[in-house]
Amino acid sequence: MGKFWKDVKWLFNYMTSIIMYAIIVMLIGVGVLLLAYFIDIKKNVANARTPLYGAYVIVSGSMEPIIKIKDAVVTRRVDSIDDIEKGDVITYRAMDESYYGILITHRVVDIQTKDNKVLFVTKGDNNETVDRSPIEFGQITGKVIMRVPKVGYIKYFLVSSYGWLIAIVVPSLCVIGYDIFKLVRNVENSHKKKQETEEIKKRKVLEYEE
Repeated sequence: MGKFWKDVKWLFNYMTSIIMYAIIVMLIGVGVLLLAYFIDIKKNVANARTPLYGAYVIVSGSMEPIIKIKDAVVTRRVDSIDDIEKGDVITYRAMDESYYGILITHRVVDIQTKDNKVLFVTKGDNNETVDRSPIEFGQITGKVIMRVPKVGYIKYFLVSSYGWLIAIVVPSLCVIGYDIFKLVRNVENSHKKKQETEEIKKRKVLEYEE
């Protein structure tokens, strides 16, 4: 029975260690990604360029069923007009009065040339008509390269006060608490071994005197 509980204790400690190290790796990874993202933004702001990659949460159903509400899209900066083709899904900054400054993710349905300017006609897959105004290349922030389903729920969860607390603070406290637990346990084991060693020495001294 004692061996069984010893094995259970070892398995618990092993699984706890894996979870704690996974949390640490995750936090380090998030930190590295955020650092790289901010460095890229700072570099491109200085050069008046759009960041190489961007991520946006979809808040409307205009691109359903391909891209749904609360999905996230990852975009890559487009450096040349020739890199955009009919059928591509792009994210652009609207210039219409009704949606001025809003980022919209729609599909390119036509490419036109007017007054020596290349214009992109866009449309939401779920919309009946094309967007009100054609898009100039300078409005485009990137071409969609990936869709991450429902990640928007995670974003809104994390930006809430309790979400941030649960996702960041609690795992960090768990890691710290586990390290403290291991430290206390090691100290107790060291003290116990020291006592056992002293008892063995005393026993040997008594046996010698006898």
